[in-house]
Parts: sequence; C-alpha cells; structure tokens
Amino acid sequence: MAEEVKTVKVLINTIDKVKDFVRDTSQFDADMDLISGRYVIDAKSILGLFSLDLSKPLDLEIHASEPELSEILTALHPYIVSE
Repeated sequence: MAEEVKTVKVLINTIDKVKDFVRDTSQFDADMDLISGRYVIDAKSILGLFSLDLSKPLDLEIHASEPELSEILTALHPYIVSE
C-alpha cells in the first residue's frame, strides 16, 4: 500500500500533554514530524518537543498508509485542533 503524508494541527501546551503525546506517538512505527516555522523535530522526541514553542498549535506530519493512518489519527484525536 502506498504511504501517504497527512498533516494535522495539534496543540500540546502542558507538560502532561507532552508526556502523553510522546507515549501515544511512540506506539506506532510510522514516522511523524512536528513542524514549527522552520524547525522540524521527531514527534516521538520529548526533548525535541520541549525545544519548540508549545503555546500555539504545531503542524504534525504523519507518514503512514492505511489502516495505520486511521489508528494514529484516532489515538491522537485529543491533541488535534483541526485537520
């Protein structure tokens, strides 16, 4: 199956949300990147997340194919502010 790239906006604005987000993204094999301006970091990196401005929504780029993409979007639903 062809891998696709899906971009959604996520808000991870508390320390607890950061820990939960990293735990939730780490359960999947797919590559996921968080983008803030010109910075791109691995969405599974807790240190990388803390290097970004977490006060505003970030772009999350998910590189996955179905059905994993649907599972990822379901698992990350609490953080998604728009698709």
